Amino acid sequence: MKTLLNYKLTLSTLVSAGALLLASQTVIATDLSEAEQKGLEIAIEADKRDLGFADNSTKMTMVLRNKYGEESIRRMRSKTLEQDNDGDKALIIFDNPRDVKGTAFLSFTHKTSSDDQWLYLPALKRVKRISSSNKSGPFMGSEFAFEDISSQEVEKYTYKFLRNESLDGRDHFVLERDPVDPKSGYSVQHVWIDTQEYRAFKIDFYDRKSDLLKTLTLSNYNQYENKFWRADNWLMINHQTGKSTELNYQGWKFSNGFREKDFTKNSLARAR
Repeated sequence: MKTLLNYKLTLSTLVSAGALLLASQTVIATDLSEAEQKGLEIAIEADKRDLGFADNSTKMTMVLRNKYGEESIRRMRSKTLEQDNDGDKALIIFDNPRDVKGTAFLSFTHKTSSDDQWLYLPALKRVKRISSSNKSGPFMGSEFAFEDISSQEVEKYTYKFLRNESLDGRDHFVLERDPVDPKSGYSVQHVWIDTQEYRAFKIDFYDRKSDLLKTLTLSNYNQYENKFWRADNWLMINHQTGKSTELNYQGWKFSNGFREKDFTKNSLARAR
């Protein structure tokens, strides 16, 4: 998730002449503190290790649980197209239950501007644009926000290295990333990235009041094509409501030959 559903901490590549692209401004490396410099370097390395996947597809099961542990299950498919000079394009299609069957979500992530997102609602037979002011809202009633279902591009955050920490027997870098978008629902996020493969295993999301809101735990990583790591289990827990959403992935496929025409607003209504 270069989308959340193809998560890999999608970040920018290194730029030349000792300068680094951060948010929408060029920041000279010497202007960064040591912690900021190290945080950005770790984020860049995480990105480099997942460049070049071209496209992928997968099936997903979404389990929504309320604070009493009661569950509802949704099944979906997604496909993602990597972009060379911008964030990725992603399409998610809901297959069941009946009340959401045929619903489709399209996302164009941008590095330095607001993402473009649309939702096709079959009951209304219309495509609804998700406004930038609603990106912090829940995605299809889940504990994932619309802004979570996007490429996590480097320009969308500033970074700071916090510490090294052991988690589940692995050594991790712990980074703080601060969303640049003032309309983000988060004040900061803390990300645990393992020091060996640079994979994200945990993210704490803090609300605009700087209180802990949610924690995302990623597990069951598998490697594809001898390079690309994908986590097959994602668990998002909302600490303030007691609700949670679990995503389970099956059948990752790469190099499907997807093209730009497969990711258009017109393709939403035709999605099957």
